[in-house]
Amino acid sequence: MKRIGNIYGNIYDIENIKTAIMKASLGKRHRKYVKKVLDNQNFYAEKIRDMLLKQEYIPSPYTIKRIYDGARKKERIIYKPQFYPDQIIHWALILQIKDIIMRGMYEYNCGSVPKRGTSYGQKYLWKILNKDTKGTKYCLKMDVKKFYPSVDKEILKSMFRQDIKDKQCLWLIDQIVESGDDGLPIGNYTSQWFANYFLQGLDHFIKEDLHAKYYIRYIDDLVILGSNKRKLHRMQQEIAAYLGTINLTMKGDWQVFRVDDRAIDFLGLRFFRDKTILRKSNALRIKRRMQKIKRKPRLNYLDSCAVVSYWGWVKRSDSYHFYGKYIKIIMDNN
Repeated sequence: MKRIGNIYGNIYDIENIKTAIMKASLGKRHRKYVKKVLDNQNFYAEKIRDMLLKQEYIPSPYTIKRIYDGARKKERIIYKPQFYPDQIIHWALILQIKDIIMRGMYEYNCGSVPKRGTSYGQKYLWKILNKDTKGTKYCLKMDVKKFYPSVDKEILKSMFRQDIKDKQCLWLIDQIVESGDDGLPIGNYTSQWFANYFLQGLDHFIKEDLHAKYYIRYIDDLVILGSNKRKLHRMQQEIAAYLGTINLTMKGDWQVFRVDDRAIDFLGLRFFRDKTILRKSNALRIKRRMQKIKRKPRLNYLDSCAVVSYWGWVKRSDSYHFYGKYIKIIMDNN
């Protein structure tokens, strides 16, 4: 595809920066440091414009936090960038390059992509399981080992140079890519876009070279469905070899199994031919949160948002009994 130029001027355009300020502030406009920028938007937008125009932007040090995510308490290192100027500049960049990233994106890459969230992938998986029983007889399920920290920065930068010829835009991308210690920092808005971009070649390899008919990717989790067990085993070997060419490694717990014998645990749900239920870890997390809510005299805003989210999960699965037992009964008492 033709390389794109003349991007950087749009990045430091004052209206683009103001849009970036508003986007970056969503969900945190009550915080003092965000409110300060919003109350003096023209002043800070001009400062960022000047910073970018002179190419004087240097990423601020991250606030690093260790969290234990989900019911299994998986350890993650979160890198929190400063709101000003970093988060705003991240948004200003993505607003101008997202179309370049999207033009080569696989249709059923459904993680951290606008209008392609978990429900998008869930609907597609449920559709193919019911539409083509023979073609979805077996499932190959795998994921990339320590994906975000393992992204090779030099390879990522060279990928961008294949699609972008604007040297100033590439300078800004390099500044952000090099701002963390290893790979892509979990916490940057840019990281989810860069991560998907990094695996675009893998998506095309699986669809165009390996001819996988049914393939879904959610960030670094991959599912391929097929009618032949041996072919899926060969695909696993080819995919592992491809990942090696971009310095990534497949986790050793990959599996090929018969779909009629067990559920496909993917996208937060467990998919059977005749039903879809909540993943055990998600169900446990919901139960724990609802027990905490039960002990409170009244719902606060965050609790209400959580309950609405849980209802969304229940609606997309056959879990109404779970809803009645652990959610509705507590809500009725509040």
